[in-house]
Amino acid sequence: MTTAAAVPGARTDWLAVTVVIASGIVAALQVGKAAIAMPLVQAEFGLDLGTLGWLASIFAVLGMVGGIPAGTLAVGWGARRVLLLGLLAVALGAFLGAAAPRFSLLLASRVVEGLGFLLVIIAGPSILQRIAAPAQRDLAMALWSCFMPTGIALAMLAGLWLTDWRMIWQITGALAVIAIGLTLLVVPKTDAGTRPSWAGLAGDAGAVLSARGPLLLALTFALYALMFFALFSFLPVLLMQRMQVSLATAGLLSAFATTGNIAGNLIAGLLLSRGIGRVKLIIAASLVMGLCGIGIFLGLLPDTVTFLLCVLFAGAGGLIPATLLASAPLAAPATRLMPVVVGLMMQGSNLGQVVGPVAVGGVIEALGWPSAAGVVGAAALLAMLTALGLRDVLGRAS
Repeated sequence: MTTAAAVPGARTDWLAVTVVIASGIVAALQVGKAAIAMPLVQAEFGLDLGTLGWLASIFAVLGMVGGIPAGTLAVGWGARRVLLLGLLAVALGAFLGAAAPRFSLLLASRVVEGLGFLLVIIAGPSILQRIAAPAQRDLAMALWSCFMPTGIALAMLAGLWLTDWRMIWQITGALAVIAIGLTLLVVPKTDAGTRPSWAGLAGDAGAVLSARGPLLLALTFALYALMFFALFSFLPVLLMQRMQVSLATAGLLSAFATTGNIAGNLIAGLLLSRGIGRVKLIIAASLVMGLCGIGIFLGLLPDTVTFLLCVLFAGAGGLIPATLLASAPLAAPATRLMPVVVGLMMQGSNLGQVVGPVAVGGVIEALGWPSAAGVVGAAALLAMLTALGLRDVLGRAS
């Protein structure tokens, strides 16, 4: 089969690009639906916020340890096959969760969804690199970087008309099935894949883990994810308690705030193309996120100002993942190891997704909402320090 990536100068297969990005959005819906469904799940099972935090983060546990293996499998088995397997796991986990009679079984289904999410987000960039023409790969990757905030925002909007969390799970499962069908029909088989070698997998992983750059990228991604999900996992609940709004209104406001993250991702691509330093972008974005997070959680400002800080928090945060992903080729020990570096970064991202909601949920339950300001502020400071550590690594690579 002839593909856009196989023929020099071939045009980008934008239909396939759209389907791959849509698959990423479907995977991200599994993240956002937990936040909007928290009040409904809490009402049904009678849980505290600390326990509910696991609903948002438990599926990321697999991502904490599976990023590098998933990156190597995407090379060994073929990225398209891994994408289909990930979508299948997302659909299975969603349908199992919708039928779960107990919270423990709901958490188990989230692990299955987490596996699917990990496979999709690792395979997606690899496919885009092959089906996009060289001159348009940056654009394709910039659009891909928006999949997470877009999926979260769409899930938040579901709160406008869905009052049954099980229905939300069923709909996201059905969307994953549709994505499987579209992928089979539209996305070309750009790589046949081979049986992965365990020795090769271990060697690639060792090369990445022994390099300073990828580790710093992963740590910075973890701190960003901790800050972002510390707020957005509980944002509907926060808005309902602070502003006394309904779940539907809280979902609409949360979705609007999340769109700021989409804009931040796209702006990062523009700024990088104009030569703005990567380290400067990460430090500035981390500083803004930290200050906004402190202002939001302390609760000393008027409701409107607090909500605007949420939008700014999301917008500034969008600069970080796009910058980190664009820096992966510079930090990779070898060009062929870039997917493994991305896998390591996803492990960092998933670590932040686990720690953020659980840590913030626990301190809020014990000390109240203002205590979460300390968690976000500390994470922002650490992110700025890790960015400074990247200065030499990225400078040498450039």
